[in-house]
Amino acid sequence: MTSTLPARTPAAGGVAPVALVSESALRANAPLALAAGAASGADDVFTADGWGHGAAWVASVLSDLDMDAAALDAAILFGLPGSHARPVLSLRGRSLGSKPLLRGEGVSYGYTHRAPHDTTIALVTGGYAQGVVRSLGNAVTVAIDGRRHRIVGRVAMDVCVVDVQDAPVARGAEVVFFGDPADGHPSLAEWTDATGLTAAEIVAIVGARADRRVAA
Repeated sequence: MTSTLPARTPAAGGVAPVALVSESALRANAPLALAAGAASGADDVFTADGWGHGAAWVASVLSDLDMDAAALDAAILFGLPGSHARPVLSLRGRSLGSKPLLRGEGVSYGYTHRAPHDTTIALVTGGYAQGVVRSLGNAVTVAIDGRRHRIVGRVAMDVCVVDVQDAPVARGAEVVFFGDPADGHPSLAEWTDATGLTAAEIVAIVGARADRRVAA
């Protein structure tokens, strides 16, 4: 079950990309972050929107755990790549529909991708306005129904195109841009490799721009 945090306005139709933050992951990571000590970013846990996770929400969880953010390693607390902790934030979109793409046909602005063979593409909610930066086009994959599919062509403002090949993808199907690799999701590390941005920069952008919600 999820609940919408304040100060977020979903797009019409309820298909705005969702930055889902996991309370169970945050709670599980907190003792690990405390054991590691305040090695990085402790001063920012309650400021700058809590690295995109929601400063007020993070503060409420840590208060319930009777923990002081100043004593915690923020990268471990939020489960960023390299921390060996559970990722707290994931980005999820929805399929708006799919259609055939014939060999040689291009997609999106400038046709930076042309199909090497007949395939099927899906239009997915989530673009550079929500933190899916343009350099991710033709570079990373998403997860749909447990299968990986590559983003192809240039990322647009609010949508991107995914090559789903022969996989049936229903309208409204959930698309995971990044999340917990233990659940079969793409890792945020793939985004840092493709963009040159740090994990902290990416989650801060995504959390601030997508429709942020909390999952138990």
